[in-house]
Amino acid sequence: MKPLVVPLAWAGVGTALALATGRLTGNRLGLRGKEVRDGAVWGAAAATTVGLAVAAGTALPAVRDGMTERTPPGDGWGWLAWQIPVQTVWTEEMIYRGAVKTWAQRAFGRRRGQLAQAAVFGLSHAPGAYRNGESVLGTVAVTGVAGWVFGELADRTGSLLAPMLAHLAINESGAIATMAVRRAGDRAGADGAP
Repeated sequence: MKPLVVPLAWAGVGTALALATGRLTGNRLGLRGKEVRDGAVWGAAAATTVGLAVAAGTALPAVRDGMTERTPPGDGWGWLAWQIPVQTVWTEEMIYRGAVKTWAQRAFGRRRGQLAQAAVFGLSHAPGAYRNGESVLGTVAVTGVAGWVFGELADRTGSLLAPMLAHLAINESGAIATMAVRRAGDRAGADGAP
C-alpha cells in the first residue's frame, strides 16, 4: 500500500469503531457545538503545556542524548504532516477514547473504565517498544499515564478534540525536537570533522 493509503485505512477503521460505538451506546464524539469549543480550549492548553515541557526537556543532556540515539520512524515532513496526525493521533483517539473508553466505562464504571482504557492503550504500545529495543515496561507505563490523561480530557470536555490536540502535541513536539537535536548533532559532527 502507498504511504498515503495506510494512514487513511487505519483512520477509517478507528472512525468506524468510534461511530459504531456511538450509535450503540448513544455516546457522542463531541466534534461539534459546545463540546468542540470546550475541547479546543482544553486541548490547546494541554498542547501548549506539552510543547513547553518538550522544549525545556531538550536542554537536559540525558534527553538530548536519547534523542540523538533515536531513529525517527517516519520520513521527516511526511511523518509530521500525515502519519502522526492521521495514522497515529486520529486513529488512536477514535479507537481508545471513542470506542474502548466508552465500552470500558459502561462495563466497569467511570473510574475503573478510565483505568482499563488507559491500560489497554499502554499495552498496545508494548510490541513497538519491544521491536525498537526500548523499555517495554517504561513504554507501557508512560503511554498508560498519557492514555489516562487523554481519557480525562475527553470526559471533562465531552469532546475527542481535547485528547487529539494533547496527543498531537506530544507526538509532534517530540518528533520535531528529535529531528532538530539530531540535525544539530549532525552539523556539529560535520563541523568537527577533519
